[in-house]
Amino acid sequence: MATPLSHTSPSPLGTVAVVGLGTMGTGITEVLTRAGREVVGIDISEATAAKAVAALEASTARAVVRGRLTEQERADVLARFRTSTDLREAADADLVIEVAPESYEVKHQIFRALDDIVRPETILATGTNALSVTRLAADSARPERVLGLHFFNPAPAMKLVEVVSSVLTAPQAVAAVTDLAIELGKEPVAVGDRPGFVADGLLFGYLNQAAAMYEAKYASREDIDAAMRLGCGLPMGPLALLDLIGIDTARTVLEAMYSESHDRLHAPAPVLKQLSEAGLTGRKTGRGFYSYEAPGSATVVADALTPLSTAPETPGRTVRSVGVAGSGTMASGIAEVFAKAGYDVVLAARSEEKAQTAKARIGKSLARSVDKGRLTAEAAAQTLDRITAAGSYDAFADVDLAVEAVAEDLEVKQQLFATLDKVCKPGAVLATTTSSLPVIACARATSRPQDVIGMHFFNPAPAMKLVEVVRTVLTADDVHSTVREVCVRIKKHAVDCGDRAGFIVNALLFPYLNNAIKMVQEHYASLDDIDAAMKLGGGYPMGPFELLDVVGLDVSLAIEKVLHREFRDPGLAPAPLLEHLVAAGCLGRKTGRGFREYARR
Repeated sequence: MATPLSHTSPSPLGTVAVVGLGTMGTGITEVLTRAGREVVGIDISEATAAKAVAALEASTARAVVRGRLTEQERADVLARFRTSTDLREAADADLVIEVAPESYEVKHQIFRALDDIVRPETILATGTNALSVTRLAADSARPERVLGLHFFNPAPAMKLVEVVSSVLTAPQAVAAVTDLAIELGKEPVAVGDRPGFVADGLLFGYLNQAAAMYEAKYASREDIDAAMRLGCGLPMGPLALLDLIGIDTARTVLEAMYSESHDRLHAPAPVLKQLSEAGLTGRKTGRGFYSYEAPGSATVVADALTPLSTAPETPGRTVRSVGVAGSGTMASGIAEVFAKAGYDVVLAARSEEKAQTAKARIGKSLARSVDKGRLTAEAAAQTLDRITAAGSYDAFADVDLAVEAVAEDLEVKQQLFATLDKVCKPGAVLATTTSSLPVIACARATSRPQDVIGMHFFNPAPAMKLVEVVRTVLTADDVHSTVREVCVRIKKHAVDCGDRAGFIVNALLFPYLNNAIKMVQEHYASLDDIDAAMKLGGGYPMGPFELLDVVGLDVSLAIEKVLHREFRDPGLAPAPLLEHLVAAGCLGRKTGRGFREYARR
């Protein structure tokens, strides 16, 4: 690693000036002072500076109560922090971190002023997440000492720090701040200079698409957010997250990204402009996509868009018995879910042997639940007894609901629906678990398209709480009500969406995964850095490449092709790197190699 720049302080980067004492600046100040750094906080507003001091006093007092700091340690932390409204107080700093408002003009003024104040070897870091670090550096008297140091909010809690180099940045400066980030207990990720860097570059494209999905009235804000939380394990839904970030901030980041990429996926959704210009920028104003108890509050309150009731207006049909078609993991998982909820289940496959194998898989799953104490042995036995394995779909003659979970191939599904049309009794609801194919194409293979609906479960079905309920233009109201009522009984959270490629989850998830692949393809960042950035900076349970290898690269490519074909957006075209890996037979964990290599079992 390169040698850090020389310092007059005995401790490398021992004195730090933080310029801008808003939420982020205050958080960075806490991280630095608690790590033993002398910090001068600078803000043009005395009131803002006073708020930063009060915030540090409050957070350290909480730390004492929780036993994380002693009173003496707290006193030492507070003694290491002073504030000023004069930028000249940065004169003795080894490092200056600028976290002023996201305006190039404001940041440019600060950096030009700092040129005349700080020592030649002082490192100047900008906390921007959207503006060009290179442009700020080029306008500086010493561009080699300028870099980006992007913390995530809340800075004390979030582990990720993106260290952003321009083509002008000295390696010594990068090494010095990287070492500092590690000393602060953070995980630094080295990235190049482009709007959004890694984490926000991937995150904001996804948030923008969610806003556009809501604007198109494809799904409600509650359903979009619930779908991404429950379907992907995310800590927050995209619209709630936009409200937290600030809709005006998101729009600024997207504008910067679009100006560089010209990718339509980054062109801010018009609703972001409308809300921003109306002053409805999210939690900070008390209203954005949702309404809040007060400005700055996290408590959502009911408004004109809040659903009044989850009860369907039209009564559903009676469902006592369920048929599940298929013999794979998804079919056996769905059959287990229904049987656990007390339904009599017929699990039918193309042969008796396949059906019995699927039932045996359910038996093993139930046994694991017993071992973990989640189910009694008696309940497991009763659940398995409710499942009848059958080698022919003729066994569906008396079921009230038939759910298919066969191969994701339209011709295969259409043939199955034609069979179900013949064997199922009049009034039976016919459902497909497709994740990417048109439900209407399955419906039209029958003589009763009004009885056909999508019920997209997520894998593993017993654990995943989400079901996307997909209506076609021909689906009857009572069929929709039936499926919503069934979802309540099987303890799943149903979200409504229309018959459009990807529905909610895959339509938002796979463009994000595709963009991550493009980052690697363009040598912008490594697999490990991107995965780390999204887990640490975005709160994702898995990084995009971990997830791609689990899902299967062939499955991912098929879904991306469907999305590209339906929406005709050039930005949705599958990344060539994904196509090359699939062509080479590198399909992820199931083949032992995808984006990473895995030990063979």
